[in-house]
Amino acid sequence: MLEVTDSCMVVPNEETPKHRIWLSNLDVLEPRDHEPTFYLYKPNGDPNFFSVDTLKKALSKVLVTFYPLAGRLVLDGDGRPEVDCNAEGVLFSIARAACTVDGFGDFRPSPVLRQLLVPSVTSPERSSILMLLQLTYFECGGVCLGCAMHHSVTDGVSALHFIKAWSEIARCGSSITSVPPFLDRTVLRARSPPTVLFDHIEYTCDQLYCKHVSLDEIGQTCETAILTISKDQLNMLKHGLNGDRNLSTFKAVGVHLWRTACKARELDDEQDTRLYLVADARARLKPVLPMGYLGNAILITSSHLRVGDLVSKPFEYGVAEIEETVNSLDDEHIRSLVDLLEIRMSDKEKVLGSRAIKDVDFLLVSWLALPIYEVDFGWGKPWFMRRACMSYVGQAYVMRGGVENSGGVSVSVAFEREKMVRFKEIFYKDLDSYV
Repeated sequence: MLEVTDSCMVVPNEETPKHRIWLSNLDVLEPRDHEPTFYLYKPNGDPNFFSVDTLKKALSKVLVTFYPLAGRLVLDGDGRPEVDCNAEGVLFSIARAACTVDGFGDFRPSPVLRQLLVPSVTSPERSSILMLLQLTYFECGGVCLGCAMHHSVTDGVSALHFIKAWSEIARCGSSITSVPPFLDRTVLRARSPPTVLFDHIEYTCDQLYCKHVSLDEIGQTCETAILTISKDQLNMLKHGLNGDRNLSTFKAVGVHLWRTACKARELDDEQDTRLYLVADARARLKPVLPMGYLGNAILITSSHLRVGDLVSKPFEYGVAEIEETVNSLDDEHIRSLVDLLEIRMSDKEKVLGSRAIKDVDFLLVSWLALPIYEVDFGWGKPWFMRRACMSYVGQAYVMRGGVENSGGVSVSVAFEREKMVRFKEIFYKDLDSYV
């Protein structure tokens, strides 16, 4: 069905600095793995649609300013990861699919989808490469760009910053991107002495947040789905039947997903439930992180309620809990977490807590603020963008709906297989009940 026909390393087209880059505690905390995403593009009639030569040349140019991404992840004398800026390059592969985009099948996140559309990182020699890319050409003329970006070096914001910079150079033919990367991660160095002022339960309570479990390990116990909320449904969710509330998309969709998960699991009213949230620290720090900060600036926080209060009380009750949680993430809270990691990083297992969510909890990642549909290499914007696979059971990624659901949102969900049918039924039934 799909064959990789070519593979090479693309290196910066100019000499770049040779040194090692220190990684912050927020970088070191992340799993030493690659985050897989993909972008689908429909043909526009151009005979040079997604020219390999054009993309390679633009990639070699953008790697001059983003030169750390052409390096390798290595360990220092104490076993702490850092980036060796050695300009060895990024992997660039070409694949051909013996089908059309429509005939490919389901684009729901899955290990199989990742294996087909995103370069493999299972071999030891690829584990330290910071970026792997794959262009897949379909028989209909459509193209998929698969990206595997190392999570120890980039989060979603900085990964998309690079992809947009690459597309800008390919589209405009320039050699300089409009927003250069900021490479100094010491702005997130711990204080001396470290000062921890908060509990940071998401990182210290093993019962709530413990060992990482991937979908490959979970096997048949998990199912994924892509659910959509139309523009009209979203407006009703945010504003109510009579316009008597004014909620953000993030809070409205977050509460809806949290309530849906609790109902689908048929949890007892007296049970406690947490909604884990991934927050961006960039604008919350004082001073704010410089524009183009290249690195991880995300952290986990959580809202906590009784199930009965969440599902039975007015919708705004859950919203208020999320609002309080998000508003508490100020500079002092973030610096306190960085300091906690400094103290406990020698025992990383205690710091990581759980990468598997308890079956009463839910993890929400918002890509609503990311311009994921602005990645235009010169042949038009993508019509579809997603993660290629999910990491946890009880997890959702929320993003703008894109071309086919303009004004709405799209939700990629991973949930217990035996409860997914009920999850989807409740998800749409409750949406209709708001109308």
